[in-house]
Amino acid sequence: MARVEAVLMMADEPLTTRRLAEVAGLADGHEARRIATALMTMYDAEGTAFQIEELAGGLQLLTRASCHAPLLRLRRTGYDLRLSAAGMETLAVVAYRQPMMRAEIEKIRGVMCADLLRVLMEKGLVRVMGRHDSLGRPQLFGTTRQFLMHFGLNSLADLPTVENLKQPRERQ
Repeated sequence: MARVEAVLMMADEPLTTRRLAEVAGLADGHEARRIATALMTMYDAEGTAFQIEELAGGLQLLTRASCHAPLLRLRRTGYDLRLSAAGMETLAVVAYRQPMMRAEIEKIRGVMCADLLRVLMEKGLVRVMGRHDSLGRPQLFGTTRQFLMHFGLNSLADLPTVENLKQPRERQ
C-alpha cells in the first residue's frame, strides 16, 4: 500500500492501473486498483487532506477541495490556466462536438477562431486529431488528455449534459 501511495504522490499526471502496477512492482492492474480503492477508503475514513480521483482514464492523488485555499497562499509560481470568455466558448464547442473543422467552429460561434484555436493548442487543451476527407483536407480539432485532467473529467462522457447546464440570465 505504501508503494502505491508513494507512486501516486510522485506522479504528475493520472496513471492507468496497469502503469501503477508496473511502477509499484505489483502483479497486475487489478491488484493496483484494489490497493488504490483501499487507500481511497482509508483517506475518507480518516478525513485526510488527500483523495484519489479517477481522471483522464487513470488514478491521481490530489488534495481535497477544502485544502486548496491554504495551498494557493503557498504557491509562488506555477501554471495557471486563464481563458477569455471567447476561449472558453471555443473550447466548449470543440469539447461537445469533436472532432470538428475550424470552419464548423466558426459557423457555430459566428466569428473567426484561428487565433483562439492556436492559443488552446499552446495551452495543451486542444489538438489536431486528423484531417477531414473534404476538399483541401482541413484539420479536425479535439480535446486532449490535459483538458480532461484540468477540468476533472475521467472521459468526455463526464461532460455535463445540456439539460444540466445553467441557463443564461435574461438581459433587462
